[in-house]
Amino acid sequence: MVGIVIVSHSSAIAEGVVELAREMGGEGVAIEPAGGLDEPGNPIGTDAVLVLAAIEKADSGQGVLVLMDLGSAVMSAEVALDMLAEKQRGRVYLCEAPLVEGAVAAAAAARLGEDLEGVAREARGGLQGKAAHLGVDELPAAGEAVSEEPVTGSFKDLQLTVTNPLGLHARPAARFVRTAGGYDAKVEVTNLTTGKGPVTALSLNAIATLGVRRDHEISIRARGPQASDALAALQVLADEGFGDQAAIGTPTRSVDVSPVEGATYSGLPVSPGSAHGNVRRLRRPNFELPAERRVDAEVELAALGEATTGVRRELANTRDDIAGRAGEQSAAIFDVHVLLLDDPTLLDPVRRAISEEGSSAARAWAREIDAVVGRYRSLDDDYQRERAEDVAEVGHRVLARLIGVPAAGPELGGPGILVAAELAPAETAALDRELVLGIVTARGGPTGHAAILARSLGIPTVVGAGDEVLGLAEGARLLIDGESGAIYVDPDAALISHYEGLERQRQMQHSSAQRGASEPAVTTDGRRIDVAANLGSVADVEGALAAGADGVGLLRSEFLFLDRDTAPTEDEQFTAYTTIAEALDGRPLILRTMDVGADKPPAWLELEREANPFMGLRGIRLSLAQPEMLMTQLRAALRAAADHPLKLMFPMVSTVDELQRARALLEEAHTDLARAGHATPDGIEVGIMVEVPACAVNANAFAPHVDFFSIGTNDLTQYALAADRGNNRVAGLADHLHPSVLRLIAHVVDAARRHDKWVGVCGELAGDPRAASILVGLGVTELSMSPPAIALVKDAVRRVTYERAKEIAASALEMASASEVRRLIEND
Repeated sequence: MVGIVIVSHSSAIAEGVVELAREMGGEGVAIEPAGGLDEPGNPIGTDAVLVLAAIEKADSGQGVLVLMDLGSAVMSAEVALDMLAEKQRGRVYLCEAPLVEGAVAAAAAARLGEDLEGVAREARGGLQGKAAHLGVDELPAAGEAVSEEPVTGSFKDLQLTVTNPLGLHARPAARFVRTAGGYDAKVEVTNLTTGKGPVTALSLNAIATLGVRRDHEISIRARGPQASDALAALQVLADEGFGDQAAIGTPTRSVDVSPVEGATYSGLPVSPGSAHGNVRRLRRPNFELPAERRVDAEVELAALGEATTGVRRELANTRDDIAGRAGEQSAAIFDVHVLLLDDPTLLDPVRRAISEEGSSAARAWAREIDAVVGRYRSLDDDYQRERAEDVAEVGHRVLARLIGVPAAGPELGGPGILVAAELAPAETAALDRELVLGIVTARGGPTGHAAILARSLGIPTVVGAGDEVLGLAEGARLLIDGESGAIYVDPDAALISHYEGLERQRQMQHSSAQRGASEPAVTTDGRRIDVAANLGSVADVEGALAAGADGVGLLRSEFLFLDRDTAPTEDEQFTAYTTIAEALDGRPLILRTMDVGADKPPAWLELEREANPFMGLRGIRLSLAQPEMLMTQLRAALRAAADHPLKLMFPMVSTVDELQRARALLEEAHTDLARAGHATPDGIEVGIMVEVPACAVNANAFAPHVDFFSIGTNDLTQYALAADRGNNRVAGLADHLHPSVLRLIAHVVDAARRHDKWVGVCGELAGDPRAASILVGLGVTELSMSPPAIALVKDAVRRVTYERAKEIAASALEMASASEVRRLIEND
C-alpha cells in the first residue's frame, strides 16, 4: 500500500492533518508527520532529517507520496529525497497537491489500493469537492502546478539572473520551453524575486506568467536522466539573453527619422502613396457561444483536437507565407502561437472541463482562454501584458473552428488610417484593404514585417513615428504621406486637395505601369534590366506571370521540405521543379537549394538546438553537413535542367571552401545521373546568395567560381548593421538604403564586372521602385521581388537613363545615412 508523508512548518499542523487523513484511510494506511523543528524556543520550520525518517517509516515498498505546505518544506523534502538510496528514491514522489484536502483524498485512494500515480492524481483533485460545493467554476491556473506525472531522482539546481531588457516575454519564453522540452528531464522554474512558482518549464503560459523581468533571479530545477544536460542548455540560452537581441532601453521611435517640414509627426516612409481619413484602432470580433447542453465528451474532445490541428496547419501556412514575404524573423512569432496550441496548462483544463464537467469544447476553450488572457493582463510588466494578444489571437482562431464560423481578422470601426504601436504578422496579413486606407505605427523599421507586408498589399504606410501617435484619439482626422513619412493631424482642405492631386497622378502612373507590366524594363538609353519574381511554391507561378515577371529570380525550395514527416524524394522534387519550369515557358528559373536551420528544422531532420540559429548551421552549411540530402536535391535539379533554363543558387555562403565543396557534390550528382542513364544538361549556371558581409567583401575571390551573384538584401542589411529587423528597438537601423549596404552591393558588382559575371538583387530593396535608379546605377542587371511590385519597378526603370542612374548611385555612396539617401532619390 502507498504510504503518505505530511511535511509542514508546524508539528501541530502536520500531526493534525495526519489525524484527519487517518479518519479516511484507516489505520492500515501508513501516514507519517514530519513537522516543525526539534529546537526549544524555535519550533517553526522544517528538518530534512525528520522528513527522511518519516519517508522510511511510511515506505512499504509500493511508493510514498509526500505532501508539503510551502517554502522550506519543499526544499527539506528534496534534500531528504537526495539522502535516500537510489532504489528507494525512485518510488518517492513529491506532490504539489493541497496539504489538507490532498492528504484526505490520497489516504482514501491508498486505502482502495491505488498505485502511486493514482494516489497522486486523487491528491491533486482534492479541491474539486470544495469547489463544487462553493459553486466555483474554475480552479487556479494549472500552469501554477508543477509535474503532471510522478518524477524520480534528485533535483539538480541552477540559479541565474535574467539580463535581457524585457525578461522572459513570449519569444524568450518560447525558446525556454523548446530548450527544456528537448531533454529527458522534468524541469521547473521559480521566480525567486517575486516568489512565484515553481511551474513546469514545458508550459509557455506558465513560464511567461511568472512575470520574470530584467534583473530578476530565477531558479531552474531539473530531475531525470538528462537533467544536467537540460540545465547546461538553459544556461547557454540564458547567456545569450534567451535569444532576445533587444537593445537596452525602449526608445519611443525608430532611429534615423528626418522631420518633414510642416508635418505634425514624421516617420519612415515604407509604402508609397498618400491617404487621409479617421484614426482607427483594431478591434477583435466577439463570438456568440452555443447554449449549454448535454454533450458527448468523446465527440467534444475530438472536436477540440480537430480544431487545434486545423489552426496549427493554418498557422504553419501563414508562417511560411510571412517568411517568404517578410523573412524568418518576422515569421518567428508564429512559433509562439504554435507553442500555445501545445501548452498543457491551456489544454489540460479544457480537457478536464469536457471530460469531468460535461462542458462543450467551445465553452471550455473560451473560458480557459479568457482566464489565461486575464493572467497576462494582470502582470506588472507592460511588455508582458501585450502578450495577452498572442493568446487571444490563437484562442480566436480555435474558437472559430469549434463554433463553425469563419475566423474573421481584427476589425476596424470603419474605413480610415490604422494607428498602432506595431502590427503582428497575422494582423497585417489579415487587414481588409477596403477599410485600411493607410497605416501608421509608432515603432518598427522599413524592413520589419509590417512594412514589408503593407508594401506587398499596396497600403500607404509610415512606421517608426514615435509613441506620440498612440495618443491620437479614435476618429481624429489624419493625412499620411508614404513617400516622405509625413503625418498631418487635422489637415486643411488645401493640403488634402494637394495630396489628392498627387494621388491621382500616382494612380495614373500605377495604371500605366500595370499596362506595361509584361513589357521589358529598359532604361531610356537602352539598358535592359530583368525584373523577376520571388516564389515560395508551385502555386505562385500563375500570379507571377500575370504580374509581368520576366522569370523567377528566387525559388525558395523549402516549401518541399517543411511541414512533413519525411524528406521529399528525388522524383517528387523533380516533378515540382519541372512543373514550375514548364509554366514559365522558357523564362529563366533560379532554384535556391534548401535554406533552413535549427530555428525551424524539418520534422524529419534531427538538429541540435543552437543559441543563435540565424548564425548557426543553416543554408549551405546545413546542406554540406547533410550531403545526401543535398545530393538528392541536386540530382532532381539537374534532371529538370536537362530540358529547361534552370539555374542553381546556394544560400548563405560565407567562404570559398563552402562553394567549392557544394560544386564538387554537383559534379558528383551529374556523374551519378549520367551513369544511371538520366538526361542532364551540358552545363548549368551556378550562383550564390550574398547575404553574409564576409561574402560581399570577398566577392573577388568568389567570382571565378560562380556564374552570377544574387544579393539577399534583407539578411545582408541586418548582418551588416548588426540590427535584427524583427526587433522593434533597433529595427530602424536595419534600413537597406543605408550607405554601408549600398557600398557592399557596389563592391560585389565591381568584383563581378572584373570577371564578366552578372549580379541580381532578390531582397526587399529590389522591390522598392524608389531604389531602382540606385541599383541600376550600381550595375545590377536583375531585380527579383514579390510579384505585386513588378509593374512599378519596371516603370521606374523605364523613367531613368543609365547615365543618370550612375550619377545617383555615385552620390548615394557618398552619403552618411539612409535618410540622406532617401532625400536624394525623392528630390531627383
